[in-house]
Amino acid sequence: MSDPQRQSILMISTHGYVGAEPELGKPDTGGQVVFVLELAKRFARLGYDVDVVTRRFEGQPEYDEVNNSLRVWRIPYGGGEFIRKEDMHESIQDFVNNFLSEVRRKGRRYDVVNSHYWDAGWAGQRIAEELQLPHVHTPHSLGWWKRQDMEGARGSQDLEKVYRFNERIDKEFLVFRNCDRIIATTHQQVELITEHYGIPEDHINMIPPGIDVGRYTPVRPPHLEDIRKRLGFAPTDVYTVARAANNKGIDLLIQALPTLRTLVPEARIHLAVGANSDRDREKLDKWKSLAGKLNIGGAIKWLGYIEDDEMASHYRAPGVFALPSRYEPFGMTAIEAMACGTPTVVTTHGGLHEAIEFGTHALYGDPNCPEEFGAMLAMPLRHEGLREKLSVEGARFARRQFGWTGVAKRTLSVFDQLRGCYQHLDEPEGQDSDV
Repeated sequence: MSDPQRQSILMISTHGYVGAEPELGKPDTGGQVVFVLELAKRFARLGYDVDVVTRRFEGQPEYDEVNNSLRVWRIPYGGGEFIRKEDMHESIQDFVNNFLSEVRRKGRRYDVVNSHYWDAGWAGQRIAEELQLPHVHTPHSLGWWKRQDMEGARGSQDLEKVYRFNERIDKEFLVFRNCDRIIATTHQQVELITEHYGIPEDHINMIPPGIDVGRYTPVRPPHLEDIRKRLGFAPTDVYTVARAANNKGIDLLIQALPTLRTLVPEARIHLAVGANSDRDREKLDKWKSLAGKLNIGGAIKWLGYIEDDEMASHYRAPGVFALPSRYEPFGMTAIEAMACGTPTVVTTHGGLHEAIEFGTHALYGDPNCPEEFGAMLAMPLRHEGLREKLSVEGARFARRQFGWTGVAKRTLSVFDQLRGCYQHLDEPEGQDSDV
């Protein structure tokens, strides 16, 4: 597969059932596997040779040939049975040794190492040092954050035994510190890495995950009309999907509704806000009480949880999608709605508003001023020309900037910045590197 005239990328994702057609839903096999494969496919499409290297077990073949430029390469280690990701580290040095042996035996060459999750990051750092290559690491999740999120759960005294957080966090720190660059997928991740791992912000690039541009697309008017009839939406309705969290600005949206209805009297809001706990239900009761005090309770539909296969239809159905967050690291729901051709209004307290062109891609308003936010929601509903412009240009923007090809191009730009630093180094003599 390797062409000496083409640049070659080594991607490492060690846990789960990684394959050309991954068995999603199997243990440790989900969003990260999709992320890695989609990114790898775009690298290959852009002219790179790519090896996605993972663990070989349960009689799997050594290779899955995805296309002429991309393959999944499985390296055996840790025995023939499945190993959960929390226990992967016990045998990760065997992966490093076995992989390097095969690389040299088969004469493989790479230009950059891109690892995913902390187990692969630990291996990727050793491999990059041995081969004198730049190493770019994508954490996907953080041990510190996951531990904080789970400490209140029942049986928390067993968390360390099950998840080995102390070991994971220590190893994450070393990977973050020693790799050449970290790619975080949200602004919140950047903040957590800098604050809780002590890593300088200039060591981190934030590149959000891509969206499925085949799934989140506009539809023809007759199809849109059918969706609206089935879901009970009108062209003057506003839609929001969010967790029941204070920073999501649900109260702002409710307070903005009187202004919106002054300008568009038939407007309603559809709120897809799940209630997964007593605390969530308390928030919903509080927001419903606020709507009652403002005499707008009848103009709000509380949808609860939306199934994944219905998300795209709900994004398409309203006249406007709202992201009213008072704090939002990025705002992927807004990008998905824009990709579906729905005019979108965000706030000035989220990362997304810095990327969009006001009045072309989307609109934004002050999250501390309900009247302004309500006026922004009304504008696409009142002015057909603006509505059409936001629909067309917003979808183009989302597709170009947040489709997987755009994500791959931004990732490649990080690789390009680093590669020159290593071009003067010869491949070193074999060196020991202990985990």
